[in-house]
Amino acid sequence: MAYDEFLADRIKNVFNDERITFDARKMMGGLCFMVDNKMCCGIHIDKKTTNSLLMARIGEEAYKKELSKPECLPMDFTGRPMKGYIFVTPEGFDMEADLAYWIQLCLDFNPLAKASKKRTPKKVK
Repeated sequence: MAYDEFLADRIKNVFNDERITFDARKMMGGLCFMVDNKMCCGIHIDKKTTNSLLMARIGEEAYKKELSKPECLPMDFTGRPMKGYIFVTPEGFDMEADLAYWIQLCLDFNPLAKASKKRTPKKVK
């Protein structure tokens, strides 16, 4: 299992309760939830601690505020933090209300987020 299925179900329940249309895609070794064809949030397993982390795309403005919380980490895959993205440790989404808070931050930013450019499939010769 490359991601926490229980956490995935909890996230799906938040989206369903709010009547948000979403797609779940396996991506970056975890699961990514797309809203309006844009990355909204996701699940990642920390290889060092084996903890499930909530990946939250909250934008640069909220990033500055939320990163000061002890349950927040910069999202860092390559040695450089990605602007506007954070990881939330399990202590930050243990309660349903806490998970809903993070998902709502992601949904608030989603209309402002830019969608990735669609890749043209490579032709096989």
